[in-house]
Amino acid sequence: MSIVAIVGRPNVGKSTFFNRLIQRREAIVDAVSGVTRDRHYGKSDWNGKEFSLIDTGGYVVGSDDIFESEIDKQVELAIDEADAIIFMVDVETGVTGMDEDVAQLLRKSQKPVFLAVNKVDSANRMHDAVEFYSLGFEKYYPISGINGSGSGDLLDDLVEVLPETEDREEDELPRFAVVGRPNAGKSSFINALIGKDRFVVTDIAGTTRDSIDTKYNRFGFEFNLVDTAGIRRKSKVKEDLEFYSVMRSVRAIEHCDVVLLVFDATRGFDGQVQNIFWLAERNNKGVVILVNKWDLVEGKDNKTTKDFEAYIRKQCEPFTDVPIVFISALTKQRIYKAIETAVDVYKNRSKRIKTSKLNDVMLPIIQIKPPPATKGKYVKIKFITQLPTPYPSFAFFANLPQYVKDPYKRFLENQLRDNFDFTGVPVTIYIRKK
Repeated sequence: MSIVAIVGRPNVGKSTFFNRLIQRREAIVDAVSGVTRDRHYGKSDWNGKEFSLIDTGGYVVGSDDIFESEIDKQVELAIDEADAIIFMVDVETGVTGMDEDVAQLLRKSQKPVFLAVNKVDSANRMHDAVEFYSLGFEKYYPISGINGSGSGDLLDDLVEVLPETEDREEDELPRFAVVGRPNAGKSSFINALIGKDRFVVTDIAGTTRDSIDTKYNRFGFEFNLVDTAGIRRKSKVKEDLEFYSVMRSVRAIEHCDVVLLVFDATRGFDGQVQNIFWLAERNNKGVVILVNKWDLVEGKDNKTTKDFEAYIRKQCEPFTDVPIVFISALTKQRIYKAIETAVDVYKNRSKRIKTSKLNDVMLPIIQIKPPPATKGKYVKIKFITQLPTPYPSFAFFANLPQYVKDPYKRFLENQLRDNFDFTGVPVTIYIRKK
């Protein structure tokens, strides 16, 4: 999937425009906070073409502020990774020296740049926007990030330059992506699995940038193991392990079936690990959580394991039906259990329930505990079917779907999990008009 970076100096409305883009279409997953200040990741689509978005922090050249210096580095990295760039400026302030500095940086990138002049919400401001021709770009797009005016023309041209992505063939092997923070043990885990293992077939170049697919066969099940641990060395930008780790995760998650989320037990299930977890959940991928370096945790016993697992599930609420495997890539402890679990999760994600069986099991449960009445109106769910999506999603047909609230949807999801085993897989519930 292509990546689009939104860049510019501070306070030009980048985040407002980003939020509008990720909420525009039904296919959007959501935004996920990044690891450094003022950077977010999201997913959007336009004219049937999906793309990832990076909302970067404001770029300030030569600042002594430690946060702004870090943000500047992140902007440069985002530009380097992006397939196209939206350069946002502010019509209210006109062209500034910082705008010119950013423009110079973007011209060096040799990437497609779309100059978006924000806050153009009147005829007078349309005339004021002309001065941005001085930045040296062939065209500018007057837009309003708040109300969305003008953004259609910008997005029409943007998706035209994004590289085409090949659709996965139906017979392509399942893809399991190993993701996580730097130094969590991803490389050690991969090496422990494939280093001297006779089941490895071959290494092939991956379809996502800078990842390697290893064709792997175990438990009578063949799949591609996607290694995101490698970090490219860059000649023009400073290296940032955390940034590249997130970008590897974003790309790998979007193209995989099951995510093996590896984290360091000595560092804990922290905010960055949780962000990657929610990115996988929002993309409707299967998830297996691997607690690595468990052998380094001192003074542990059976209660320690249970308490730590309970803590992880608490952070994952409401998606708690996720397998957690305690491993040591160094000693190879339970690494094959991790793969076996991932295979089970893949099968759960691919599971199809016959409509007749679905109704036979779920309708009696709903009859015993129907949706709560709202304003004297009683909701009756009469029919259920699984939708033809790559992940488990179900339509419940009711007479008054607008009165079915989220708590009852979670009840339906829990009943599906209890009766059909969707461990490790997000389940989507739709309530539709009968």
